[in-house]
Amino acid sequence: QVHLEESGGGSVQAGGSLRLSCIASNFMHNGQYCLGWFRQVPGKERQGVASIHSDGKITYADSVQGRFTVSFDYAANTLYLQMNSLKPADTAMYFCTAESPTYCSVTYAQFGSYYGRGTQVTVTA
Repeated sequence: QVHLEESGGGSVQAGGSLRLSCIASNFMHNGQYCLGWFRQVPGKERQGVASIHSDGKITYADSVQGRFTVSFDYAANTLYLQMNSLKPADTAMYFCTAESPTYCSVTYAQFGSYYGRGTQVTVTA
């Protein structure tokens, strides 16, 4: 069973930085993996933020491109999301997610098959 546990959220002023972490287990699928992050604001649909495939392919939402960096420490089974130049529009609950490696992209409409409890990120103006 896939298990994902996020940490690192908090409140920060616009322009600041945060790093989210996610400890992942049982995420491999036929020798491959797809991990990532999505975010959600109450009353709105989830938005894929970043994805990383075991073959090295990474995708980002246009709104975070150039500001966010996703990475995975395979030895530590830990996924990271470094968020810089944060904006109030980035305020959301952030979820670590595992997806089928076949659909490893934030543009996949159903991105985020498995996810953790989430961690809140609040960016104040």
